[in-house]
Amino acid sequence: MTVFQIGDKVETLDDVIGGIVKRISGDEITIETDDGFLLEFRGDELVKMSKTDVIKVSNHEIAQVKAEKEAPKKRKQQTVKPKERNPSKMEVDLHIQQLTNSTRGMSNFEMLNLQLETAKRQLEFAIKKRIQKVIFIHGVGEGVLKEELNYLFRRYENVKYYDAEYQKYGLGATEVYIFQNS
Repeated sequence: MTVFQIGDKVETLDDVIGGIVKRISGDEITIETDDGFLLEFRGDELVKMSKTDVIKVSNHEIAQVKAEKEAPKKRKQQTVKPKERNPSKMEVDLHIQQLTNSTRGMSNFEMLNLQLETAKRQLEFAIKKRIQKVIFIHGVGEGVLKEELNYLFRRYENVKYYDAEYQKYGLGATEVYIFQNS
């Protein structure tokens, strides 16, 4: 057990309080803090500091403590462009390999009809489910499927169609916008 004397410089074990011993009464020790307050502690709650004891704290440690204490900053939300706000977009891949396991025994006419029937069925589904944008991926090829799709889309009054985003699909896709209020 440490023996304290009046005038000793002390610090508390559990808190960041330091000061000078002003009075000793049994196990109760009264210290005057660096801020001028008189506080009472038990002897086992204090540590005697010598005149040469200096607590060294690096800037890194201070920065860590500050970072822990600071309230987390609100993250800035990314602004969504008006064009990207409506996420109800559907993609339909009309490549023949995606529609059937094997094209064996199928003529070009039958393959084209399968692709067109799929496109029509998916467009009707999108209209029924109120999906505003549908992207039909048809590939580049000779342009026969693209022309047939354009003919199909012209038969709908509430539909506008145009080439899909070039950076994402190249020339092989058509985007269909469905007007919902008709």
